[in-house]
Amino acid sequence: MMVGGAFVFAEPSPYEVGALLAIAAFALTGGLKLRAAHAPLLVVLVLYCLGLTIAAIPVMAGPKVAAWIAVSWYLALTMVFFAVVAADNTTARMRVILRGWTLAALIAALAGIAGYFRLFPGAFDLFTLYGRAKGTFNDPNVFGPFLVLPMLVAMQAFLRASPGSMVRAGSVFAVLLVALLLSFSRGAWIHFGLSAVIMIALMVLTAETPAQRFRILLVVAAGLVLLMAFVAVLLSIDKVADLMRERASLNQSYDSGPMGRFGRHAYGWQIALDKPFGIGPLQFARFFPEDPHNVYLNSFMAGGWMGGIGYLVLTGSTLIVGLVASLIRTPWQPLTIAVFATFCGLAFEGQIIDSDHWRHFWVLAGLLWGLAVTKRVAAARETS
Repeated sequence: MMVGGAFVFAEPSPYEVGALLAIAAFALTGGLKLRAAHAPLLVVLVLYCLGLTIAAIPVMAGPKVAAWIAVSWYLALTMVFFAVVAADNTTARMRVILRGWTLAALIAALAGIAGYFRLFPGAFDLFTLYGRAKGTFNDPNVFGPFLVLPMLVAMQAFLRASPGSMVRAGSVFAVLLVALLLSFSRGAWIHFGLSAVIMIALMVLTAETPAQRFRILLVVAAGLVLLMAFVAVLLSIDKVADLMRERASLNQSYDSGPMGRFGRHAYGWQIALDKPFGIGPLQFARFFPEDPHNVYLNSFMAGGWMGGIGYLVLTGSTLIVGLVASLIRTPWQPLTIAVFATFCGLAFEGQIIDSDHWRHFWVLAGLLWGLAVTKRVAAARETS
């Protein structure tokens, strides 16, 4: 199922098929156990999706609106699925999920690298967009963020493992890093940088001994030197350096001006405050040159105040339960920290992109709720 997440050339993607089969299999075998601690999540998800559905009624006949609403409910269902799955047999299931995600990321990354460097006929047309690596995704701006969690997991393995495992983890990280850079996605770069800082800070904070803290900081320092050398080698390729210079600029033509990205945000928030029921899904581009490119604004425009507040509460509550779960010492604490740090970066990136229909956003959020619930389940068993 997670491996299928790398292939999104067509809709529905293999991930959709795998997710539906997994949900059906768990449901039929009694593997889906909703608990009382899941109730707040269910309430917020229903309110969010209801807000979207109500706001969509006046424009339901429009192109793709009904399908967009159906996908929103489906993604909410996948979040519940992962929240339930991660709450039981947590260590084994998290390992399976993250290994599948890492394999998917490697497949997509290798495809993106092959496309960018034209390693075989047709690769460039198939795996790039506007000269940017997109791998097996439709958009470089989705491809890049998808790589972040496997990169953080590889970083953790590099920081904590034996020399032999460090080589394997370092190799995985290097492949994903090249692909991330070649996506030329500023949002993905910021996402990874912020998530990496949060993860390292939490690892240092939760280390059991001063020796562990020192090892983490020492390896991070050495890793930064290697990282800078690695990026310098990549930038020695003129084509890479030129596009990197262009993409690294904070003053892109589509960002500035009254109808640029940030100008649209200002006008959009004014409309959102004036329209309690929003304007409906996929309607923003009817009034402005492009989509909002701000998931929080989009939630208010597409779902009205109910949908917008629902999305804010969903994101905020997930950050809170994720932070709490990250600070609790469990066998899966390192994985929790990696997932939480990734979600933090993704939530921040949502200010400049519409990520509400990114599959991995809902997977991350669901996993954090499951990891938070599983500690409560363990505590209840200990006291019973």
